[in-house]
Amino acid sequence: MTSTSAAQARPSLGFHGRSFMAYALKPQAPIADWLGELDKWARNSPGFFQGRAIVLDLAAVRLSETATAHLIGELSERGIRIIGIEGLGATEKLGPNFPPLLKGGRATPVEDASHANQKSVHPEPASLLLEEPVRSGQSVIFPYGDVTVLGQVASGAEIVAGGSIHIYGALRGRALAGSMGNGRARIFCRKNEAELLAIDGYYRTTEDIDASLRNRPIQAWLDGDVLKVAAVE
Repeated sequence: MTSTSAAQARPSLGFHGRSFMAYALKPQAPIADWLGELDKWARNSPGFFQGRAIVLDLAAVRLSETATAHLIGELSERGIRIIGIEGLGATEKLGPNFPPLLKGGRATPVEDASHANQKSVHPEPASLLLEEPVRSGQSVIFPYGDVTVLGQVASGAEIVAGGSIHIYGALRGRALAGSMGNGRARIFCRKNEAELLAIDGYYRTTEDIDASLRNRPIQAWLDGDVLKVAAVE
């Protein structure tokens, strides 16, 4: 009787469902060139992947198990820890030492159904207004809509938005719009000194932006798979 009572008194293991936002990396062939582009991105966005959940989407490439393991190792050396893999074909399998295979990922966050009523009463805001400057080292991530900054974005700071980004001061750091797959997002700033501009994964670094656009009001947008930057007169 004592052992039965003790068993009944034990707490549950505490398994609960959780929903988190993850970033997906989608390699393109040739892998060596793609890693080179990733390194270039990382140099302009140091620490971007630190502490973030990263999924490896292999839908655009066909890699052997050995090649996949090598790629995960290359990413690990760059401080990118892969928590799951998606995009494998129906007949493709990976060994037990790989991150788990994921299915059903979406480009937008999935809300827990238990919060549906609360969400209808208190919907997520469609925009975020920052009245203070964004200081070096700060990272502002707002995946639900537009971000407006009334001050400047310092060098070494970043703004990541699901929608468009509007900066009424100088942009000296990084602006990444359309982060959840919104190719119609745009970036506007009053004074362009950007380290990096990105929309839906397409980006330009300082050296890729026409020097004549330096210190001028600009806008950036996607035209197909080309990120364009132009002056705003």
